[in-house]
Amino acid sequence: MFEQMIEKLSHDLNILSQSLASFVTPLNMLVLIGALGLAVQAYIGLAFFISSIWEKERRATFFGLLQFLGMFGLLLFYLFLAWVGFFHQTIGLVLLIAGYVFTGVAAFFLLRKTEPNEKALQGSKGLICGDVKRFDEREQVFARNRTMRPGSEQYDMFYKEHPEYEAFDAKRREKGGPIGHPGIIDRPHGDANVAMTLAGQSMCLNLSSPEMVTPEPHFFLKERLEKGKVELSPEDATVKVKGYARHLGAALVGITEINPLWLYSRRGEIFHENWEDWGGEVSLDHPLVIVIAEEMDFDLVGPAPHTPTVIESMQNYAKGAYISTQIAAFISNLGYSATANHLRHYDAILPPLAVDAGLGELGRLGYIMTKELGPRVRLSAVTTDLPLITDKPVDIGAHDFCIICKKCATCCPSRSIPKEDDPHEHNGTLRWKLNDETCFDYWGKIGSDCNICMKVCPWSHARTFPHRLVVWLITRNKYVRRIFLVMDNIFYGRKPKPKVPPKWAEYRAKK
Repeated sequence: MFEQMIEKLSHDLNILSQSLASFVTPLNMLVLIGALGLAVQAYIGLAFFISSIWEKERRATFFGLLQFLGMFGLLLFYLFLAWVGFFHQTIGLVLLIAGYVFTGVAAFFLLRKTEPNEKALQGSKGLICGDVKRFDEREQVFARNRTMRPGSEQYDMFYKEHPEYEAFDAKRREKGGPIGHPGIIDRPHGDANVAMTLAGQSMCLNLSSPEMVTPEPHFFLKERLEKGKVELSPEDATVKVKGYARHLGAALVGITEINPLWLYSRRGEIFHENWEDWGGEVSLDHPLVIVIAEEMDFDLVGPAPHTPTVIESMQNYAKGAYISTQIAAFISNLGYSATANHLRHYDAILPPLAVDAGLGELGRLGYIMTKELGPRVRLSAVTTDLPLITDKPVDIGAHDFCIICKKCATCCPSRSIPKEDDPHEHNGTLRWKLNDETCFDYWGKIGSDCNICMKVCPWSHARTFPHRLVVWLITRNKYVRRIFLVMDNIFYGRKPKPKVPPKWAEYRAKK
């Protein structure tokens, strides 16, 4: 009986193997692989549809549903054709092979890494095309309108040297201050948002005193540090600094040598009545800078230009002040020198340093464009003499993308972002130059910091799976950038409307 069972099992296995052999033919394998490919495509379409619902993007949800239904319908139709044996006929086989050829050609052109942008790989040096003069912080639009006090000695001195600004700035001040009356665009229902905004702003001011910006070692450690600095290899110090920064809330961290061209030439912002520093030369002995990017919340950037977005701006500036002052204190406690750079104290212009630190490229809108978050970040930094390992500049395709996109320029309500295809020379650097005067005027008009350019940038979408996949593709391939730019305009619109904010940041009256 046992022998009979073995014989029957052997017979059944033989039949099964013959059946499998008849099924696992090259043609059947081609059909199966095609089905799997279409299934993956449909899955990506479903993921995008779900992502659009989560993002509360009605237009994208509608088109995402149409896209998924089309992909899923194609998969079902393909499976039906396979089931009825269509691909075993001559015309079916020809179509199947044609599909593979088309897919192979498309994959070759769209998945390969196209030629790199050599200038991007040079960092900020790749942008220099002439003599660069260090920028005087006193001329910055914020410093002129926030720090300068009419009738003061500094006011008279500055406008005597720069009469071209006086009438323009005086007219702006008549509108109600540096950025007008906070929250005008959302009044009278946005006052709570203004209160939150100013709370975040006060945090930056509280962390901008000299002892916070350039801290001394903790008194518990001074006696020990008199015997020498804490010994760390540059590799270990880098791991600890970057890890600590991320632990404190940094989204991205990069390190670079300081190019003196990006230091301010003279001090222009005063916050603690230290007017003796105003107009003084900015000098720095630190060779390195740690550049930190803080993520702007997707849900709060979406309602731009309304007050929820300025809450998030100040929250991230406050976070940058918190992170940079703690990193500076940490380095000081190791026995080295460090200075925090944040909203209420800058020694340097941070975007070009962020480029050199490998965080991204400079975009058309004037912000740093990061691979991970696009322009949806705020920057802070710490300069130091602590030996660290520096990062290298990156090419993520942002320059090429910004040439063809222009969405930020199209949507800018003050027309402050240039629309020209190619960047132009400005102060010895080749870039798209934001008109900070008209941009700042619009801030004053609405009582917010706008952020429309950040919101509409196709690189600012939430980092869900389908968007991460798109970013991976567009950082590699110039042809994909053009395809997905067209798709972004279809799915999200050429001029996206402000999104509804979270309930706690509402600015409209309840019905």
